[in-house]
Amino acid sequence: MAYYEHVLIARPEISPQQVDALVEDITNTIKELGGAVGKTEYWGLRNLTYRIRKNRKGHYALLNLDCPPTAVHELERRLKINEDVMRFKTIRVEELDEEPSPILARRDREERRRARREGGRDGEEGGGEFEGGED
Repeated sequence: MAYYEHVLIARPEISPQQVDALVEDITNTIKELGGAVGKTEYWGLRNLTYRIRKNRKGHYALLNLDCPPTAVHELERRLKINEDVMRFKTIRVEELDEEPSPILARRDREERRRARREGGRDGEEGGGEFEGGED
């Protein structure tokens, strides 16, 4: 079987739970057709580079697929019919990367930085004195 990375953009009007249900439907479709889904990532509601159907935002999701090409064709056929999906892209890759995608890795780095900054501020707002004062 071949390896694929599949990214889809869903309408911003739907909820994250509906996006999860859409990803679950895709997973079931691939399993029915003899494939497997590796990692799935929900990237959240993000700004689009250009408008798609008068929308400026969309829900992004990434799926790693290990399936035959016929399963990918059937998946794409079903996504073309689905009104909640604005765009999708399936790319064949040599191997599947199980590490977090650059999108999620960047988000994690930003959250760690924010936590460090907020932690530093909390320490500064304390008494203002430090251990080992004057003798």
